[in-house]
Amino acid sequence: MSRVYNFSAGPAMLPEEVLRQSSAEMLDYQGCGMSVMEMSHRSSSFQNILDQAQQDLKDLLALPDNYKVLFLQGGASQQFAMVPMNLMKNGVADYIVTGQWAKKAYAEGAKYGKANKLATSEDRTFAYIPDCADLPVSPDADYVYICENNTIYGTKYKTLPNTKGKPLVADQSSCFLSEPVDVSRYGLIFAGAQKNIGPAGVVVVIIREDLIPEEVPAFVPTMLQYKIHADNNSLYNTPPCYGIYICGKVFQWIKAQGGLEGMQQRNLEKAKLLYDFLDESRLFRGTVDKKDRSLMNVPFVTGDKDLDAKFVKEAAAKGLVNLKGHRTVGGMRASIYNAMPLAGVQTLVDFMKQFETENG
Repeated sequence: MSRVYNFSAGPAMLPEEVLRQSSAEMLDYQGCGMSVMEMSHRSSSFQNILDQAQQDLKDLLALPDNYKVLFLQGGASQQFAMVPMNLMKNGVADYIVTGQWAKKAYAEGAKYGKANKLATSEDRTFAYIPDCADLPVSPDADYVYICENNTIYGTKYKTLPNTKGKPLVADQSSCFLSEPVDVSRYGLIFAGAQKNIGPAGVVVVIIREDLIPEEVPAFVPTMLQYKIHADNNSLYNTPPCYGIYICGKVFQWIKAQGGLEGMQQRNLEKAKLLYDFLDESRLFRGTVDKKDRSLMNVPFVTGDKDLDAKFVKEAAAKGLVNLKGHRTVGGMRASIYNAMPLAGVQTLVDFMKQFETENG
């Protein structure tokens, strides 16, 4: 069976080169006689994998010296609780709610302190990013929280909020390493791996060292303390070894593509191809305000549920899979993360043109 173009929001496509490299090393990693899946996380072989992955990520981000890189488990959703458990020193945090994941993080934060909703785009089914230039940031807020790219709704912050000096916490799960980023503007970044950098089961946390608390409330489990993981270099317990190994391969692949600048150009080209067609189409239309469009997730509809279902079914028969949109938006969604080649987007657009001719 030939490989399909997988437009899933996650777990998503991985670079074919990475899959081939990891396949070649599956039974015997660099002469050690075993797979990475089998080796001890305390071995020198895995320590080298971890060290290299950390260094490559630091290189890609030009990471300042006062930030730590952590490879954790529990996915991005566990960070909804881990962030307030560790960072709510004053018991107050501000949230900007621009989608389901920010909404869930806001609800989770309210379990551990006072969570303030500074702004939201719920009034139009999260189809835009609210103006964040002068929000009423709480004087005693421990942080301001955003979901920077909204996977379900296809929106992306083009300008970061004015946090008025408060640390910015960003869920970057669906835009991580898709473009250059100034990490110094954030207090903490986290990203689930399964969209842009690896298999499900790994979450990357990048945290400014001064935000790692020496002590946390007694109710915080040991495994949910940033300091425990930072002090033990992500090796307090058995980490998701194979997932980290694949992430490391992806970091090296991104370097080979020209780093984050190269990724951005690649992603801009793919997104322009799809958005230009949507803007000209007589049948399909995008659901997001143009100024807030994501480069990673592109939702679109025909306006007819039956026609949407027909499109998804016929696209799958052509090897264009996982195009069904989220139930809160309907229609279709094409997730075109880093590993999606331009040829995949071109094939999708060609099919959309054909479908419009036959059904428009």
